[in-house]
Amino acid sequence: MTIDPLGLTVGGGILTRVGGTTVRFYGVRGSTPCHGGQYARYGGNTSCVTVDATDDPDAPIIFDLGTGLRPLGEQLLERDAGTHSSVLLTHLHWDHIQGLPFYRPLHEPGSTIDIYGPRQDEAPLCEVFSRVMCPPYFPIRPDDLIGTVRFHDAGDDHFPVGTAKVRSRWVRHTDPTLGFRVDWHGTSVAYISDHGPGCVPDDADDFVPLDVLELADGVDLLIHDAQHTCDEYETKRHYGHSTADYAVHVARQAGAKKLALFHHCPTHADDDLDHLLAYARDLSAAVGGPEVLTASEGLTIELVPGGSP
Repeated sequence: MTIDPLGLTVGGGILTRVGGTTVRFYGVRGSTPCHGGQYARYGGNTSCVTVDATDDPDAPIIFDLGTGLRPLGEQLLERDAGTHSSVLLTHLHWDHIQGLPFYRPLHEPGSTIDIYGPRQDEAPLCEVFSRVMCPPYFPIRPDDLIGTVRFHDAGDDHFPVGTAKVRSRWVRHTDPTLGFRVDWHGTSVAYISDHGPGCVPDDADDFVPLDVLELADGVDLLIHDAQHTCDEYETKRHYGHSTADYAVHVARQAGAKKLALFHHCPTHADDDLDHLLAYARDLSAAVGGPEVLTASEGLTIELVPGGSP
């Protein structure tokens, strides 16, 4: 049995959906998109991940609006999908929002996108977002797209997205940032990108906030920031990111079944990420943690209720 690029099981010439949910990675890089042969295996697009369910294959839930959103939009249009999209946006840093104007479904009449993102202190989310996507920084505003963009302010909340149950919690970063948990079809995924203990100087490096533990509690898949090595973290702790060690620590503390290292540093080439993965796997095995993988563009993970992917 094989999995095609759209996450369909191929067998005997017949395409059938696998039960549960499907997680797909379209952008896994942090800070800035990267290009070059040294990034060929893991990819250079910035944060964009989807969760798909069997009963609603045309409308995946999307984590973040990084440059990986552009190839996602192309695939959705090939599937004659994308009329309506739902996005869980962690925060407003460039690498997490740059894909929105290049999302082709929004250039089609009648399309809509609902963006659930972090509540801002100074103004509604829609207004603050429009200050970034506007002239002279960019030639168009969200309202200039053919499709309809709707923003929803979120904080420590629970809300439905279709038939999925979504939980959002504030996490430690340099600006207002959310982590998310999606429970759908008997499976669970936590997405905690751009998160690091160094943003709160009084927190010990091994301290895991209760909100983070709540998001990741027993999830089938934890997608977690792992931008730094321990040596890098010593001088970059104020950047608001985590080490692979901390990602393993969170996964073990929360009882996650599988951990995906995410938000790869632009200075880390494919070989560097190979070494980091081997290190994280050894560490997790030594402390009784979960299986560890490194997120890469094109990676598809099938999650089934009551079982391991």
